[in-house]
Amino acid sequence: MTALVALALAVTGCGSTATPAGRPAHTAPAAPDRVEPLEPSPAPVLPVTVSSGDGTPVTVSSADRVVPLTGSLSEIVHTLGLGRQVVARDITATFEQAAQLPVVTRGHDVSAESVLSLRPTLVLAETTTGPAEAIQQIRDAGIPVLVVAPAKSLEDVPKRISAVAAALGVKEAGEQLNQRTAERIAAARTVIPAATGKRPRVAFLYLRGTASVYLLGGSDSGAASLLEAAGAVDTGKDSGLGKDFTPITSEALAAAAPDAILVMSKGLESVGGVDGLVKIPGVAQTPAGMDRRVLTVDDGVLLNYGPRTDQVLTSLITQLYGKAT
Repeated sequence: MTALVALALAVTGCGSTATPAGRPAHTAPAAPDRVEPLEPSPAPVLPVTVSSGDGTPVTVSSADRVVPLTGSLSEIVHTLGLGRQVVARDITATFEQAAQLPVVTRGHDVSAESVLSLRPTLVLAETTTGPAEAIQQIRDAGIPVLVVAPAKSLEDVPKRISAVAAALGVKEAGEQLNQRTAERIAAARTVIPAATGKRPRVAFLYLRGTASVYLLGGSDSGAASLLEAAGAVDTGKDSGLGKDFTPITSEALAAAAPDAILVMSKGLESVGGVDGLVKIPGVAQTPAGMDRRVLTVDDGVLLNYGPRTDQVLTSLITQLYGKAT
């Protein structure tokens, strides 16, 4: 994930959607912040040698003490049914089963000393996990480190699950989880109303009001694939914004002309809710701002692209169109 996305996932919480008087509030019910492990729990078949995303061959002899260094990777391990073997988490793993584990990151930097003190038998990281010196220090201590490419789209979901499952020696469980996840994503999409006109245009905004950070997502933000799967248009991508994020300007928002705005729940909270959001220059002049049409998803799951992506899609679809009848 990008450093920006990592920052967004650092906190999670519940936001709110607001709609003008007389208009139904398309608010998805809050689900418990839990993952759903496979049952029965699989038994790892080890040792295995797998190829790490940074080109390094990794031999894993034990999955007894696993340290995932992103919330998304932690979610995959727990959902594969191996949560009891996870001995630590990074700050973005906030779901219930992981919440009480010791944190081995300072902000978003990995503490090699904290990781090594837990005597891990496998460390899972992403290509953007850092600092690089900390990852190398863990490797130099003889700990297998599997690096996985960050998620950007729905197509990345099965790749990441398969990579983690292979390293844990539970390849069949990975196939089972991939099938379950694909079926649930497909089921979530069946409730999208048949197209009767133009697709809703949605702008993804990254907000951290306390730090005066106001950014508009582009084609590389990670949100485009979700919005397209929900039957919407990502306005940043549609407007030709090729980067992950760019500072919000009135001109950029006017060109995007979103019908709705997608924000992470803590981001919305940081600007004072919808009332504060529409005060950001240019927002009030968009169709979304005039209608106060805001979609929110918890920070900890929005861009994870993992076993709970169907829940994210369900939330987006419900907020966009209302509950299916």
